[in-house]
Amino acid sequence: MDWAKPDGPKIKLDLARLPATEPARRIGNVLGIPGGPGANGIDDLKRAASDLTDLRRRFDLVAYKPRNSVWRDQMPPSCMQPGTSLFEPQGQKQHKALAAAMTKALKACQNADKTGLFAHMDSLSVARDMDAVREALGEERLSFMANSYGGVPAAAYARLFPQHIRAMYLDGTINQVDGWPDQTLRTLPVLERVFTRFTTWCADTPACALHGQDAGAVWRKLIRDADRRPIPVTSSKFGKGKLTGWHLRSFGFISDPGPNNSRWLGFAEAVDKARGGDGSGFADFALGNAQIWAAPGALAMTCADDRGHSSYAQLQRFRRQAEKISPNFGGASFDALGCTGWPLQVANPARPLQTRGLPPFLGVGSTWGDYAWTASFTRMIPGSVTVGYDGPGHVMYLSGKKCPIQHATTYLTDLRLPKPGTTCPAE
Repeated sequence: MDWAKPDGPKIKLDLARLPATEPARRIGNVLGIPGGPGANGIDDLKRAASDLTDLRRRFDLVAYKPRNSVWRDQMPPSCMQPGTSLFEPQGQKQHKALAAAMTKALKACQNADKTGLFAHMDSLSVARDMDAVREALGEERLSFMANSYGGVPAAAYARLFPQHIRAMYLDGTINQVDGWPDQTLRTLPVLERVFTRFTTWCADTPACALHGQDAGAVWRKLIRDADRRPIPVTSSKFGKGKLTGWHLRSFGFISDPGPNNSRWLGFAEAVDKARGGDGSGFADFALGNAQIWAAPGALAMTCADDRGHSSYAQLQRFRRQAEKISPNFGGASFDALGCTGWPLQVANPARPLQTRGLPPFLGVGSTWGDYAWTASFTRMIPGSVTVGYDGPGHVMYLSGKKCPIQHATTYLTDLRLPKPGTTCPAE
C-alpha cells in the first residue's frame, strides 16, 4: 500500500497475460500502462488484442489492474460527491472559497476511505507497482506500451528504474515532467488550428447551423456574453446550473468532428441555440464535467501528481498565457481547478528527468490533439522519435489504427525506430 512501509498493509493487483504465439522466437514481455487515471489495463488488452497479433508473435502481452483502478472500484460512494461545481475564480476571494470547498470534500473522502489508498495513488507508487510486476514476471528488462495518463507512471518508472526498460512506446501520453500547465499551453495552438478547420468546414457546409456567418465570431461573442450573463440551464442528470463562458470554452468544443461530421453539426446547432438563451446543447456535458472534476474520489487519483496550481497568482499567470495563445479556448484549466485545496503533500512533483541510461523511446500522437504532449516527452530522451497521426483521435493502438501499430510492432520487436518526421495518414 505504502512503499515507504514495505511491511505494512498490502494490496493485490490483477494480472492478465496473452502468451506469445511463436514461443520458440519469444523475446519477452510487453507490459501495458493504462491511462485514466483509473483505467483497467486488462480491459485495454481485451480491446486491443485482435489488433496486436503481429506483436504477440514474439511477446507475451501482459496487462494489470493498477492501484487507482482498484481504488475506483472500492472507494466509498461519498467520494464521488462533488465538493462544488467548478467555476473560474474571479479574484482571491473566490479562489479561497473554491480551495476551502475542495479541501473539505477531499478530507471527508480521506476520512471515509477504508482501503488506505487515498494517500497513495501518485504515479511513483504506481511505478513501484509496475516494477513488482516485472519481478513477478522474472524479467530483468521489460518493454512497455503506455497510453494517455499512463505517460505519468511511465515517466515515473523511467525516473526510478531506467535500467529495467528495454523499450518504451508512448501513445498519446501526457508529459507530466514538464508540468501540467506546460502541456495545456502546448495543446491550445493545436485546438485553435482545429477550430479553424471547423469554421472553414462550416462555411463550406450548408447543413451547418452557422453557415453563411462568421462562425468563429459568433462563438467568441457567445463566450463573452456568457461570462457577463451566464446562461441558465437544466440537466436531467446534473440538475440546474449556469453556463459561463469558461464552461463553454472548457467543455463546449470537441476537436474530433465524428462520423459524417456529426459532432461538429451538433456543436454548431448548440451554439446557435445558446446565443438565443437556450444552452441545452451544452448542459449535460458542461455541468457534468464541472461536477465530475470536483469529485474527490476522482481527484485522489491525480492531484498527487502535481496537477493543481500552487496559488492564485500562479493560476492568474497561467490564465493570462492561455488567453493570449487561444482567444477561443484560453482560461483556467478545469483539471487544475479541481486539485485546488489538495490537502496532502504533492508526492510526485513535476521536475526534470535524468535521461542517462534510457533507451530511445517511440511516440505516436494525433496532429489534431495529443501529438504535442507526446513529442514534448520523447524530445527529452536522446534518439527518440514521435510519429504524427494526421487525423483526429486519441490512443491509436486502442483504436486499431494500422500504421501506428505497425511502427510500434517494428520498434518493440527489432528496437528499430522510424525516421524523424515520419507520419501516418488518417485511417
